Amino acid sequence: MSRMVWLVIAIVVAVLIPLVLGGTDMLQQLRGFSLWLLLGMFGMICVGWVVNAMRLRLLLAEQAANIGRVKTVGVVMAAEFAYCATPGGSGAPLTLLALLGRHGIRPAKTSAAFAMDQLNDLMFFFCALVGILIYALFNNLNRNLESMLLISGLLMAGALVGCVLLARCHRRVIRVNGRLLALMRVKADTRRRWARKLLHFLEAFADNFKLPRRVLAQVFALTCIHWTLRYSVLYFTLQGLGSQVDWAWSFLIQMLSLSAGQFSLLPGGAGAAELTSAAMLAPMVGKSTAAAAILIWRLVTYYFYLIAGGPVFVALLGKPLLNKLLRTRQA
Repeated sequence: MSRMVWLVIAIVVAVLIPLVLGGTDMLQQLRGFSLWLLLGMFGMICVGWVVNAMRLRLLLAEQAANIGRVKTVGVVMAAEFAYCATPGGSGAPLTLLALLGRHGIRPAKTSAAFAMDQLNDLMFFFCALVGILIYALFNNLNRNLESMLLISGLLMAGALVGCVLLARCHRRVIRVNGRLLALMRVKADTRRRWARKLLHFLEAFADNFKLPRRVLAQVFALTCIHWTLRYSVLYFTLQGLGSQVDWAWSFLIQMLSLSAGQFSLLPGGAGAAELTSAAMLAPMVGKSTAAAAILIWRLVTYYFYLIAGGPVFVALLGKPLLNKLLRTRQA
């Protein structure tokens, strides 16, 4: 069965979860939701695309001259569509490699820019978790949320430490990988080729840290703006439905729900994100409000990425590559 079919099934299941949870009361709340607020949240996502395009151009440095500013926004939209349409977001780096490669940007440079982008995301979420932990000291926190918050913080701290160790011990890592590949009977030429690619990537990644501090600060500031916009959607949705939930808790609910979706390896976390957010949000605001909020939140932060990004992906890369991206290998 193709991944396109799985994507459609996942979306249908994801939509059914809040419909079953909320029932007819949810439909009444949806009718009363402000259209202007909904359009404003769509606008926040569009601003996020522009912000991410600015971040990508800063990371590409002088090679950003190879691609126009409007085209960069299209690249970001196509990559985020691929992220939402593939298990674990695996399609995003492949899309970036294909699109930027057409503009003469080396794969090592693209991979390094993507890795630096992910590192900035990790730093932002780690700082946000620290802020929420401090906030939680002065507020009552559900035991389940407290344990998940601590686990998430430890995982992110471990990921940051792992990145530092990889950067400092990369030669040893390459040697160990070479031995493992040799045990797996991978040809010597293939091992050397992969080692060269890894060295080129590490060299390009190290060049990111040689950028002026002002540029690195701008990249992190843009990261903060993007995720603050995106993670404010659920807060504004709840406000529009008449529920008062602190921004910190709405941020935490989204982060944990989307993390669960990533671990599920479903496209965009469809289904898993809805179930996790419903389990945490329903006790706070009630089933019908939680269901309405989840449906609107996912419409803005997931379905909109597919609807708006899909045509851009096809326009930039063509339908054959879309089919290749979504096709799964047959056993």
